[in-house]
Amino acid sequence: MKKKRLLSVFIVSLISYTSRSQDSIKHLSLQEAITVSVSNNDAMKLSALDVQIAATKFRQTDAMLLPLANFSYSAFTTNNPLNAFGSKLQQKSITEADFQPKLLNNPSATADFSAKIELQQPLLNVDMLYQRKAAAVQIEMYQLFSERTKEHLSFETEKAYLQLQMVYDENKVLNEALATAKAVYKTSNDYCEQGLIQKSDLLNAELHVLNIETQVKTSQSGIQDASDMLSILMGRSTGTVYMIDPISITNAVIADSTDSFNERSDFKAMQKGMESYDMMIRSSRMSWLPRLNAFASYQLNDKSLFGFNANAYFAGIRLSWNIFNGNRTKNTISQQQLEKEKIARQLDQQKSEAQLQINHARRQLSDATFFMKQQQLAVEQASEALRVLQNRYTQGLVKTTDVLMAQTQLSQEKIGYVHAVFNYNLAAASLQFLTTSK
Repeated sequence: MKKKRLLSVFIVSLISYTSRSQDSIKHLSLQEAITVSVSNNDAMKLSALDVQIAATKFRQTDAMLLPLANFSYSAFTTNNPLNAFGSKLQQKSITEADFQPKLLNNPSATADFSAKIELQQPLLNVDMLYQRKAAAVQIEMYQLFSERTKEHLSFETEKAYLQLQMVYDENKVLNEALATAKAVYKTSNDYCEQGLIQKSDLLNAELHVLNIETQVKTSQSGIQDASDMLSILMGRSTGTVYMIDPISITNAVIADSTDSFNERSDFKAMQKGMESYDMMIRSSRMSWLPRLNAFASYQLNDKSLFGFNANAYFAGIRLSWNIFNGNRTKNTISQQQLEKEKIARQLDQQKSEAQLQINHARRQLSDATFFMKQQQLAVEQASEALRVLQNRYTQGLVKTTDVLMAQTQLSQEKIGYVHAVFNYNLAAASLQFLTTSK
């Protein structure tokens, strides 16, 4: 029986330790959260892969500068008159007897083993030069998109951090309200025992405590939810409750300059995309020009396997000119011009939408500034009203419900102030994200 009891205690202790480890508390600053998110989030990893893919495509254009080399080894046997005589020529084994008409027309089976090295060296291919430039510009484009992804991820992390700060402050306000409500309940209980108030007033005070306790529990769950959101953004497993820095009011500067707006990394990336299409269009146009390439080969032939008695080389320069290709180049240029125009229109559309968002964020920032001042005054007035009513309550001059209502109003005004500060900081962060001004 004692062993079973010890085993039960061990299991309960193990479950309690596991629960604590899953809900461990860790302090987290905003800068640390942003740094971890940028390092671990899958969106940044995918963006980095796009840059690497673009760099790999650029390296593929090295073929326009570097030589191409090919090695082959072939073996065959034939009694075809032309091939048989040609094989003997390559083997440098022709004799006078080989010119007999009978042997020329009806040769015996002739074997040939050939090792060959071929080289091709591009000399002048203007169209490929512009293809290389287009690939280089695309690297810059994806780097700018990656920078914008980083900025967006930083904004989302800051937004989640602000939400966690707001929930913590709400929880703090509710705990203060709970302490006040319990004090009112204790006083009401004493008055009820002395017959100074009715039982219904005591029940109202008790009900008020229960309601606030429910709100406190809900806010604690909100802290866990906001912490989980931060964990997901940082690429970590959920279950950790983060302790964060106290909430503060951001010193936001409303920028009116359009220069910083146009310097946004996503806009610059789209401009790079248009520049890349300019290079591709030039490449297509330059494909009308002749191409100049050098070539060479070195060959070893023998009638025996792995024999290399006869050797020969072949080298030269080729000038080629694709005069007409069925209007394919013309239609390709038209397609590229339309795709460039599409990007230009998308850029104009995104700038217009971004300007609307900036105007909205500026109005939110202005409204939040006004609301913070109003809520601060409301909190001061509600605090004073509650203080006066509590003093009069101790003198038996007001009802319990009046004190409870005043205490509820104070809590609401305090939470309203917390929300106003959150909205202000969020509007400031949004404005910073929508523009490049710091």
